[in-house]
Amino acid sequence: MSNSTNEHNFSRRNILLAGVGGAGIAAVSGALTGARAEAEDQAAPTSTDQSPVKRSVNTILTRDGVEIYYKDWGPKDGPVVILSHGWPLSSDSWEAQALHLANNGFRVITHDRRGHGRSSQPWDGNDMDHYADDLADLIEVLDLKNVSLFGFSTGGGEISRYIGRHGTSRVAKAGLIAAVPPLMLKTAANPGGLPIEVFDGIRAASIADRSQLSRISRQARSSASTAPVPSLRRA
Repeated sequence: MSNSTNEHNFSRRNILLAGVGGAGIAAVSGALTGARAEAEDQAAPTSTDQSPVKRSVNTILTRDGVEIYYKDWGPKDGPVVILSHGWPLSSDSWEAQALHLANNGFRVITHDRRGHGRSSQPWDGNDMDHYADDLADLIEVLDLKNVSLFGFSTGGGEISRYIGRHGTSRVAKAGLIAAVPPLMLKTAANPGGLPIEVFDGIRAASIADRSQLSRISRQARSSASTAPVPSLRRA
């Protein structure tokens, strides 16, 4: 693949990644304004499935034996916010927003999706159904209720699939930030999608130099996150 093609594909991916930055902070902060008054506990139905078999300070073990790393910041009695990251990032990509929200009284949960960051990297199960079920295990083992879910890029697909598979009994609000659509590929039925060459370029760049692709992705995400953070305080 030529350098010009690589640069084209990287720039397309940068555009997809950059949307979460300042807009993400504003979207999360704005959507949570009403959540400050909704922190009281409400009973949630007990899942009929077996609970994750293990939990440590920073990890859970899912039903199919995958270890998921998570962070739990802020007061434990605050309104609960879950921030789901995009590909190929990790929970660290939400650090600025999580710190801001935790400092303003919210309990903020971020996790590394399977195959990402400090979580297990299984060969199988790298699909939206498993992502959603992992999230369900995390929510259930931490017994989170009235959760405000926010997902960027792939994270938006994850929380959408979670609601589709597991319902809204534990969900207060949901926000999709530059989220993946149900179909990203350009087809005759989806003319607004991205051409296959974009995805081929991302795959080729990942194989050729994964660290470089990750570095460019993180730079795009980091530069977009420098926008001013709106004021947000608990009542």
